[in-house]
Amino acid sequence: MSARRIRFIDPFQPAQIRRLVRQFGSPLLILDCERVRVQVRKLRAALQRVDLHYALKPMPHAAVVQTVLAEGGCLDLATSGEVQLARRLGVDPARCIHTHPIKRPQDIRNALDFGVRTFVADNPDEVRKFERFTDRAELLLRVSFRSPGAVCDLSRKFGCDPEDVLALARLAAELGITVRGLSFHVGSQAGDSAKHVEAIHACAALMAAGRRRKLGMLDTLDIGGGFPIDYTQPVQDIGRFCEPLRAALADLPKRVRVIAEPGRFIVGPAAIAVASVMGRARREGHWWYYLDDGLYGSYSGQLYDHARYPVEPLKDASERLPSVLAGPTCDSIDVIAENLMLPKLEAGDLIVGRAMGAYTWASASEFNFFPKATVIAVNLTPGDAGMAMPFPL
Repeated sequence: MSARRIRFIDPFQPAQIRRLVRQFGSPLLILDCERVRVQVRKLRAALQRVDLHYALKPMPHAAVVQTVLAEGGCLDLATSGEVQLARRLGVDPARCIHTHPIKRPQDIRNALDFGVRTFVADNPDEVRKFERFTDRAELLLRVSFRSPGAVCDLSRKFGCDPEDVLALARLAAELGITVRGLSFHVGSQAGDSAKHVEAIHACAALMAAGRRRKLGMLDTLDIGGGFPIDYTQPVQDIGRFCEPLRAALADLPKRVRVIAEPGRFIVGPAAIAVASVMGRARREGHWWYYLDDGLYGSYSGQLYDHARYPVEPLKDASERLPSVLAGPTCDSIDVIAENLMLPKLEAGDLIVGRAMGAYTWASASEFNFFPKATVIAVNLTPGDAGMAMPFPL
């Protein structure tokens, strides 16, 4: 795969966006690896004693994986496909954990064959699946802490009740399976860190009780993800968000290793989506602009992730008219945004969606045979700031 050098300009600036569209076409998802580095460093500074395992789910892309690893990060894998990606990229399996609480036997074997050792389970049936692998696998038991304030309450679907943790650890001990520790995930795009703090204190007590009963090593705590980013509304600065977490983590015994599974925070701000106007129509006093990307493509996160992305035209004009942005498919729900005040656009004009690195391209489809956006990774390494490369994964 060839890479072409371009003069370095911030890839999110209008001149560079137009240049990349001329070079690679539209629709595009422009992924800035320098912004990935910035996000990793921000979170590491906010959680200094926490090992960061990037969760591949929001953007399972080679350029992101390689950038995170180069920054000293690790990986959180959840499927056989993600295991295969890590293997293909030559990732050290010692830097990976497997955190899907519900797994097929083949998923476990695939991860074990790759070399992953740490897995997550949240119920007796899942614990029993590891009885055959006591010499190769260790478990983190996932605990549920419901968080209605989070945009996505992941503890609704996964995790055992706190009062069931010790019984689950006892079952693992009886089967000869090592319980390395506990994990939780209070939900994605959390409004504040109060639920994280509650979960840390509860897990610390459970781990201490388990150690007293000799139910496992219980020297690892996985605090999940959920760290918020700005979309159309601002959120807390990550340093302020994590301040209560740091205080709670400081109370843990020094021998407890703490890990986290950031996904959205690492990659969300690091990509923009660029779409072209295919055509337009005047309807009921509004201009409708039909783009070559939409809800079935990069804007799929509006359906699946409950996100609303900041959108803007590259064209500027003093006159603004009531407008609608629609996707390209023949489905009537394929509408990105309504009641926007936009300049009068023409075919070929560009629309940019900001903060679109997470749960966008990853969940896009090719419905109606409209192709997914081409991913362009720029600033692949600090020394190659002027390199842009398409990744048709």
